[in-house]
Amino acid sequence: MLDVKYFGAVAEKTQVLGETLPLSNLSLQELMDELEQKYDLTSLSYSIAVNQKLVQDKNSYMLMSNDVVALLPPFAGG
Repeated sequence: MLDVKYFGAVAEKTQVLGETLPLSNLSLQELMDELEQKYDLTSLSYSIAVNQKLVQDKNSYMLMSNDVVALLPPFAGG
């Protein structure tokens, strides 16, 4: 099981704050492909964190059971 949490514009687009998916042992890219198709997220800008750490390379990151994936809005400096 994977927990996916949505914030900012992504939460507005999905109309949910999060969901638990019965998926595991797949790449972060595979998960994102599914979510982008399900919610049409391609027009949004967001960062991805897994277990509270930002992930840059979606292709090589393998997800495990009980991971928490967060789709985060762009950060503003200040």
